[in-house]
Amino acid sequence: MDSTYTFGRFRVQGRPLSLAGPGCSAAGEPGEAVEAARIAIGRGDLEAATAIAGKAVRGGADHPLLLNLAAAELERAGDLEGALGLLQRAVWIAPGDASARNALGLCLESLGRPEQALGHFDAALASKPEFAAGHANRGAALEALGELKAAEAAYRCALELAPGQLAALAGLASLAGRFGDHAQARELALQVLAAGPGYPPAVTILASAEIALEAARRAEARLRALLADPRPSPLQKADALGRLGDALDAMDRFPEAFEAYAAAGAERRRLHAPRFAGRAGALATAESLARRLDQTPPKAWRPTRHIASGRDEPAVHVFLLGFARSATTLLEQVLAGHDEVRALGERETLLDATSAYLGGPEGLDRLMAADEGELGPWRQAYWRRVREAGVDPAGAVFVDKHPFNSLRLPLVARLFPQARIMFAVRDPRDVVLSCLRRRFNLNPLTYELLTLEGSARLYAAAMGIASRTNELARLRPHLVRHEQLTADFGGEIARVCEFLGVGPTAAMADFAGRIRTRGVNTPSAAQLTRGLDAGAVGQWRRYAACLEPVIPILKPWIERFGYAESPCGVLPDAEAPEGSASSLGRALDGLGGRVGRSSRI
Repeated sequence: MDSTYTFGRFRVQGRPLSLAGPGCSAAGEPGEAVEAARIAIGRGDLEAATAIAGKAVRGGADHPLLLNLAAAELERAGDLEGALGLLQRAVWIAPGDASARNALGLCLESLGRPEQALGHFDAALASKPEFAAGHANRGAALEALGELKAAEAAYRCALELAPGQLAALAGLASLAGRFGDHAQARELALQVLAAGPGYPPAVTILASAEIALEAARRAEARLRALLADPRPSPLQKADALGRLGDALDAMDRFPEAFEAYAAAGAERRRLHAPRFAGRAGALATAESLARRLDQTPPKAWRPTRHIASGRDEPAVHVFLLGFARSATTLLEQVLAGHDEVRALGERETLLDATSAYLGGPEGLDRLMAADEGELGPWRQAYWRRVREAGVDPAGAVFVDKHPFNSLRLPLVARLFPQARIMFAVRDPRDVVLSCLRRRFNLNPLTYELLTLEGSARLYAAAMGIASRTNELARLRPHLVRHEQLTADFGGEIARVCEFLGVGPTAAMADFAGRIRTRGVNTPSAAQLTRGLDAGAVGQWRRYAACLEPVIPILKPWIERFGYAESPCGVLPDAEAPEGSASSLGRALDGLGGRVGRSSRI
């Protein structure tokens, strides 16, 4: 059977359903439901097949084919966690079944877990190397992880095995858009739609290309048609809502655009609530840590003694942090162009120590009281994760970029007292608006960014944690303001290089060209291919009325960072005499050590 199947009139991404069925239930041979489902598949009636399977599974049937089909029914209804459970059961029964492995990978990908999905696609291909849709789906997982060259190779492998394979063509269209080649993205998406009219991923990719090519009205029409159709999944409709927001924004219809962005976030939040809402949320944990730090007297902070660098450690260790959508990705890509710099990308290097010390209210007390004997193994775990990510930092300027490490700054200060801190800053209103507008791979932190209030509260907690940690640990970070970076790129990068102890190089400016070779797994990828975008400064003004509910949350940071003082979005630091305290320098107390000066826009 073809590696895609028709659901209604949609050819759905790569879920093959074997008529033979690779395994049987624990109860014995396949029963009437299995045979009835096979007959329905044979005549191309997948809706009947999934209905048969769903009823059978609810009645206790336990066969891989039935579980796979029943999971598809749950996915269409938006119950991704329910589908996941059925597919995990199918794989447990028949671990060598490529169909079940592939379906489980697709479900994990829909849940925002591409790394786990990749393992199941690899397992499916190990048992069935000629499985074209498996290669295409593997490409999508690699793309989500920022491994763009590997993703392109996987898509092309799928097309060699099955010319015209829709998921692979759509994947190449997606990559073209990420690389900034919107004309090519449009051409490939149209090819997909010619073969599979209404194929949802191709519609959204085509719409994004049309928005970039200044055909936003046409994109709006496509997206509204997709949203009106009953056949796309809830997750596909959430994606279409976000793209609709982009189209409306391009036409200066800002209240409507905001409504679309908010609706997209609300739908994604609803779909992923079973995974995230039932636990102690990242927002609650961050706010609790911020309050606990506020109550911590300075004498309670135990400074870490000087740590001698080992031969395998970097000459300069840098943490680049701030908050999502504050230009940390831009800075990391710029620095990656320097031949003395090793830039890691956005990896969870502090995961082990975070779980140990920042998961509950008592953890901070243990962190502050920990001696070198206790901290040493967590430091070793950090370097192990760095090397497992494929980076050898020995002797180099090593940059560990993760915007949310501002929430973990107490760990950074205790584990790595000699590390240099680079802090990216942007107008808080632009930050939270951009978080709502962009689509992130979901984790407990980015789940909070699906609402405007969640973004604002998490931002305030992160800044509070950073501010108080700098007071307690007396850090001296280098601050890089997004608005200054776009206004005076050369000057700001020269100051960054001075902070790192290296000289600027011409290659650093070619960050846009490195997107294809290095890969970026953040929402910034497509934007960075266009180079610096001064138009991103002050976008919040278009949505000022929509942002009013969260201004009380952001106001302390708007004022402390000095954004309330400047109508054009750049601090009045340019006129400040050398050595004087700037408004940005005062904002975070200890974060005010090295503030660059810039000219006004």
